[in-house]
Amino acid sequence: MISNVARAAVARAAPGRGPRAAHSIPVRRRAIEDPDRNLRYHSGMLIEDADAAGRAYAAETPRAHQKAFGQYLTPPPIAGYMARRAELPLQSQSTVRILDPAAGSGTLAIAACEALANLAAPPKTVQLVAYELDRELAQVLRSVLRKAKRRLAPRIQLNWTVVEKDFVLQNASVLTEDLFEEERGGFDLVIANPPYFKVAKSDPRAVACAALVHGQPNIYAFFMGISARLLRPGGQFCFITPRSWASGPYFEHFRREFFRIIRPTAIHLFDSRTASFSRDEVLQEIMITWGIRDDNWLARGSPERIEMTTSEGAHDLEDAKRRTLHLDDLLDPRDKHVILKLPASEADDEVVELVHSWKGSLAAHGLKISTGPVVHFRALEHLLPEAAPSAVPLLWLSHVRAMQVRWPLGLAKKCEYIRESKESAYILVPNMNYVLLRRFSAKEEARRLVAAPYFAIEGFNTVGLENHLNYIYRPSGTLSEDEAWGLSALLNSATLDRYFRCVNGNTQVSATELRAMPLPELKVIKNIGRRVRGCTGLEKVDLIVGEFLGEVPRAAVA
Repeated sequence: MISNVARAAVARAAPGRGPRAAHSIPVRRRAIEDPDRNLRYHSGMLIEDADAAGRAYAAETPRAHQKAFGQYLTPPPIAGYMARRAELPLQSQSTVRILDPAAGSGTLAIAACEALANLAAPPKTVQLVAYELDRELAQVLRSVLRKAKRRLAPRIQLNWTVVEKDFVLQNASVLTEDLFEEERGGFDLVIANPPYFKVAKSDPRAVACAALVHGQPNIYAFFMGISARLLRPGGQFCFITPRSWASGPYFEHFRREFFRIIRPTAIHLFDSRTASFSRDEVLQEIMITWGIRDDNWLARGSPERIEMTTSEGAHDLEDAKRRTLHLDDLLDPRDKHVILKLPASEADDEVVELVHSWKGSLAAHGLKISTGPVVHFRALEHLLPEAAPSAVPLLWLSHVRAMQVRWPLGLAKKCEYIRESKESAYILVPNMNYVLLRRFSAKEEARRLVAAPYFAIEGFNTVGLENHLNYIYRPSGTLSEDEAWGLSALLNSATLDRYFRCVNGNTQVSATELRAMPLPELKVIKNIGRRVRGCTGLEKVDLIVGEFLGEVPRAAVA
């Protein structure tokens, strides 16, 4: 029986009654005649009806419940854009099979159906399989699809099935099957906005998807990998996700498996962390990926080109900036880390070319990078709120700002000292010169990389570095002051910030990626350090770094 919450959502989403989000913009519409009901409706109206049903349901559902299911509803402009840009099946195809593995209220599924209905020669039948685990939201979805079936009838016959089962557990076996099973897949199009939350290693879904990912994964990668395997050869892939999967060690195995069967055909990047899903207060960097199932294409090599588009958010999608690139410029088949580069402009291309011309690296310069060993909740017995005879400094993320380390700060909720003892020795590091980097960038940070020189604080043999910091050091000695200042300036520069954004889609700064990042010669780094010593202003840092790097693209420091 449908609940009061679901019933209210359906009622509020009835034609002419659905509330519109204050920020929403019109979807491109085209009138279609419905002879059975003697009325006209506009292409896009069903998309907004589905969105209204979802918003009505969300308004009466606790936010904790939505977060538990990873529910972030796709705004209608984005849903329509995703469906219109998909390379829809040939018009001569009589039946098209669509999969939406995380359907919600059906906005994306409806967008795909309407895009097919608007073809000059639409298919006769669309078979939609929509998964929705939230039982009450599934009731809303069924109501939306019943209405869509009636309204689309003049153009296409929509046959739909709503599956109230866990998509991952229901289909994870395709990840280990050698042969493609026609009865399990054969979908022509998969379109999705998957749930987003981390999954514990012991979670049954993580265990079922062990062939796809390693470490502590995010559930959206499971949806991407399984959906790709459920496509027929030549089937179309269309997902909106965070950018984090495009790089970094946590998703490396996933990328290798994913790109083995999916060849990207188009990518859209949102410049703003907040503008695309603003009503759900999503702060992730978001991207849309379109692709085609083309098994082993990466091993064969590909002469294909790929279109990249960029907008700030949902409001300016129709005016998105467009550029066409060679696919191997974004995905180098020789790259063992299988990083998907995301240069959004010609200035990005120039910066990537400049950085890749450098022959140095941390290892080449005799340096290493590690993650701070103090995990605070595991070291509570050693933390001290104030100075004591056995206390040494404990540095947190908040102590590190661009080009400067400030300690102590008198933090009210964090201990700024840690006890030096035999029991704590394994989480302390020698008190010597380092370059400290924040592992996470906040939304208000102007740049992704935030680095500062740390010079040994007098009177201490060791120091504690909290786990949200990375630190660069010389294992056979110590960094000179010129090296510490120079590396910090380089890492804080607009040039490396732009480069890092092109090759890193994550808000986290991984030590693995910094190890692989090219660097100028060590003498250049030292020369920068001598000139930049004591400087904390980023504009001046950019000017000094630019002097020593030679031909720096102007846009990099704009």
